[in-house]
Amino acid sequence: MFETEKGTLYLIPTVIAPQTSSSVIPAQVREIASILDYFLVENVRTARRYLSSLKIGRPIEELQFEVLDKKTNDQEVSRLMQAVVEGRNVGIISEAGCPGVADPGALAVKFAHQNNIRVVPLTGPSSILMALMASGFNGQSFAFHGYLPIEKKARAQAIKNLERQVKSQQQTQLFMDTPYRNNALFKDLLTYCSSSLKLCVAKNITGSDEEIKTFSIGQWKKNKIDLHKVPVIFVLGND
Repeated sequence: MFETEKGTLYLIPTVIAPQTSSSVIPAQVREIASILDYFLVENVRTARRYLSSLKIGRPIEELQFEVLDKKTNDQEVSRLMQAVVEGRNVGIISEAGCPGVADPGALAVKFAHQNNIRVVPLTGPSSILMALMASGFNGQSFAFHGYLPIEKKARAQAIKNLERQVKSQQQTQLFMDTPYRNNALFKDLLTYCSSSLKLCVAKNITGSDEEIKTFSIGQWKKNKIDLHKVPVIFVLGND
């Protein structure tokens, strides 16, 4: 059982594309956010702007924000979570999408479970799952790899390994890159994957210029798409 004197850790999803909160964020998220006054966030400026867009009915200046990012060590996580231990409800907000999924918010969630603190995930947009949904590939067996290696030789090998997983296990493979490297990664996929392998490119999901297309590598070589500086999820799979 949970100890009632401890607070609750709420995982608050945010938007993937700008100015979409009214269409992609459920009312429950607004309701929970409106009763919290302490937030662990990946980026304070982004989080403040997001909460303002939700119109939570209270001045943003009254809220407390603490940074929880990939540089946060275990000792700092313990300090940040002390408020929850002492009975205060806390919300986690990622830079985009769902906290804890390819996101440093997982550090706080890990601490919560280790200290018998209730964790409540709220519904919101996940570019990973939305890309999988729209790919047309196997949704029974899939793996998300985050960022592929930057170094050319290691990246080429990683791409070949992903194709091997698709073909040998019928497992869909999802991954991403920093937006300014998207075009380079796309080019590498066309170079190192076999022509028959299928690739889904999910560009700026939920945004006004959202584009999700699935072609074989051979077909992609005949199609042009600009992925520079926009969020993209790449998905490799078979029909």
